[in-house]
Amino acid sequence: MATTPVTDQQSSSPPAPATERERRRLHTKLKLATQIGEGIDGYVIGGIGMAMAALTTDLHLSTLMEGLVGASPLIGIFVGGPLFGRLADRFGRRPVFLIDMVIFLVGSVLQFFVTDGLQLFVIRLLMGVAIGGEYAIGAPLLSEYAPRKGRGRLLASLEISWYVGYALATVVGALFADVDGGWRWSLASSSVIAVVCVSLRGGIPESARWLLSKGRREEAEELIEKYGIEVDVEAELEERAQGQRDGFRALFSRKHLRATVFASVFWACLVLPYFAIGTFWTQVFEALNMGDNAVAALLVYSFTAVAGVTVGCLVVDRIGRRKLLIPPFWITAGCLALVALWPTSTPVIVAGFLFFIFLNAASSALTAVYPLEVFPTSLRTTGVGFATAMSRIGAAIGTFLLPMGLDRYGAEFVLLIGAGVLALGGLVSQFLAPETTDMDLARAARTTREGAA
Repeated sequence: MATTPVTDQQSSSPPAPATERERRRLHTKLKLATQIGEGIDGYVIGGIGMAMAALTTDLHLSTLMEGLVGASPLIGIFVGGPLFGRLADRFGRRPVFLIDMVIFLVGSVLQFFVTDGLQLFVIRLLMGVAIGGEYAIGAPLLSEYAPRKGRGRLLASLEISWYVGYALATVVGALFADVDGGWRWSLASSSVIAVVCVSLRGGIPESARWLLSKGRREEAEELIEKYGIEVDVEAELEERAQGQRDGFRALFSRKHLRATVFASVFWACLVLPYFAIGTFWTQVFEALNMGDNAVAALLVYSFTAVAGVTVGCLVVDRIGRRKLLIPPFWITAGCLALVALWPTSTPVIVAGFLFFIFLNAASSALTAVYPLEVFPTSLRTTGVGFATAMSRIGAAIGTFLLPMGLDRYGAEFVLLIGAGVLALGGLVSQFLAPETTDMDLARAARTTREGAA
């Protein structure tokens, strides 16, 4: 296939460059469409924490079904991440970006009408599939439009949206807590946000980097010229010329195994304790004999996380990726271990959880950055989708097992397991995490393959 740029001799002239206003409008629209999508993900997962007690009573859930309902979106993400990621690498970013949000919108509405736990489990499972699609396509698409400088902060801001969505769901859940059947309204309220997100996603063009990965250079260069996208065209074409394999098997090739293992393990270890403790915060709070202020404590939990991820977003391009990831892993592991070893000390519990939440959230800013930088364009959404799946299946297992672990072994045992998971994340990151700050995406992926740190 010819790869020469469009010339004046060709019959059709390239479109006129967009005005500065049009460029800003596209970038703003893409950023909002991605940030709101990320916020909805946090909203769905955060909302169940406030609604769980009421819906458990209304729907007469067993402990087993309670765990399944809590973990259902995370299980769905395990399917949706790889599925939508593969589709986006094969058929393009643009169609998948819209379809997954439409699926999510339908599921949001259906939650209102459930009559038993199995129905709620299935609906939230399908919503999890859509959330997995969002992780696989939203941030990668934004990264492929983002400039090299400041890319980390831009992508990390998506995690702020996630935590804001999580905290907002907590507030909405608290407002409906005393309303008869209020959990239905709080869970279904995500449909309002989804409508806004769907409307924003119409008219967003395809990724120029994806077009280059498919050999469609002329179309890509038209987009690059029109919207002033910062892309190292030759580096992207060099990746394609090297005979890049795509699909899931390529993730486990010698060339990409390092990226696959690192992205999957660090992400899973980072989010497993947060999701499990946050989903069943009331039970953890009571198991530690902290009184009857679980709702207020959950609000503090949520807003401390927002503060943490905001700080992470501000420093990710200043201190570098590795420094934001590795030390917090070890510190947060120590925090949970301290709470487990001194479960009767209120100051230790309060300080331990606050440090854990703040630093864990700060590092979580990297879940919207690192996975996008360690895979080449031809595998980016497939790799991100797979890493998302691994992170969420780990979180789903933790969320599913936590209530049973509390019943059988107590809060101290559960928190020590969480500390061990965080320590594993720190160990893996110490050896596998590359430093990709301020690199072009193609160069960042090459750095990961070469094992540079």
